[in-house]
Amino acid sequence: MALTKEELTLLADKAYQARRDVVDITGWSGGAHIGGGLSVVDMLIILYYKYMKVDPKNPDWEDRDRLILSKGHAGVAYAPVLARKGYFDFELLKGFNKFKSPFGMHLDGNKVRGVDASTGSLGHGLPIAVGMALGARLQKKSWRTYCILGDGECNEGSVWEAAMAAAHFKLTNLVTFVDRNKLMIDGATEEIMNLEPFADKWKAFGFIVKEIDGHDFNALADAIEYAHAEKSGPVLILANTAKGKGVEFMENQVKWHYGGLDSELLESARNSLDKAYGRV
Repeated sequence: MALTKEELTLLADKAYQARRDVVDITGWSGGAHIGGGLSVVDMLIILYYKYMKVDPKNPDWEDRDRLILSKGHAGVAYAPVLARKGYFDFELLKGFNKFKSPFGMHLDGNKVRGVDASTGSLGHGLPIAVGMALGARLQKKSWRTYCILGDGECNEGSVWEAAMAAAHFKLTNLVTFVDRNKLMIDGATEEIMNLEPFADKWKAFGFIVKEIDGHDFNALADAIEYAHAEKSGPVLILANTAKGKGVEFMENQVKWHYGGLDSELLESARNSLDKAYGRV
């Protein structure tokens, strides 16, 4: 079902705000994994503002949907989305990754409201998500587990062990995304460790694959609803994205996997986002 005009407007507004927040937090903190934070924003926004069943006032609600951000270094994007959703005061993020702040570069589920699992040691998120999905089934609960992987993270063998288990147990209450921005800390994914034919690998492991533009809200909505309706096996949403999305001088540049912003670059990044979203 296509998103309404009102829904698309809301999601675009939230995505613009989230990307502005990522840029601002990177400036405040002195540095962050900004490139992969910007690439994953649209997935986080559509989940939290359209599909996920959550209650920020009751973050431990037993029947909530769960999200595992396996690419935990994108906490610079995850934290402001949670803040704007109402889990905690956005002003706290001015101390992001600073001494005694609860907000480290990788968000700690024991310290940050709304975070279902501490991640950042890459390759662990999908195994955790598989366990959660199995737990929901055993308890006869209807909540879903969503997991967002980075493409470079898929070098890890534990990802594929979890994929085998998800397919074997036909975990249709698990929806998995890969943020396919094609860049990782050391360079292009295909140069560091070739992933292609990537979609075929997931299919060979027993997943149904929907390959989409990860910045297109209608495409994301269609893929998520397909995953919800599918009863024969787990769905992998292969979301093609741009690292640094929305900031022109960062897009598809590996050097912005991690970086800091001085006052000049900060202003340039903000202006670029305003231009990208027609806010000038």
